[in-house]
Amino acid sequence: MIAVVNIAGQQFKCSSGQKIFVHRLDADRGANVQFDQVLMLINGDQTTVGTPVVSGASISAKVLDHVQGDKLIVYKKKRRKGYEKKNGHRQQFTQIEINSIQA
Repeated sequence: MIAVVNIAGQQFKCSSGQKIFVHRLDADRGANVQFDQVLMLINGDQTTVGTPVVSGASISAKVLDHVQGDKLIVYKKKRRKGYEKKNGHRQQFTQIEINSIQA
C-alpha cells in the first residue's frame, strides 16, 4: 500500500517500512507519531483520492533521529558598490520510519 501524506507542510509518497527525512518535528527520538492528513491511497489497482483528505486514513511512524542537512552557502554581492555578504545555512531534519498505513 502506498500513501501520499502531508507532513509538516510538504507532501510525501511513502510505503510501509520506508525511511524518509521530513522538516524538524517536535517529537523525541524513539517516539511514535501519527499523521492524519492522507491525501491519496494506492492499494494495488485501487486508488482512493481524498477531498481534500481520505477520511479514516492515517499513518503511524517512529522518529529515528534528528539531523542537519548539508550546508548551503548564501552569498550576496552588488558589483562596484563594495557590498559582499556571505552566510551559511543548515536545515534541521527529522528521520522517520513509516510503520503502518491504516485505511
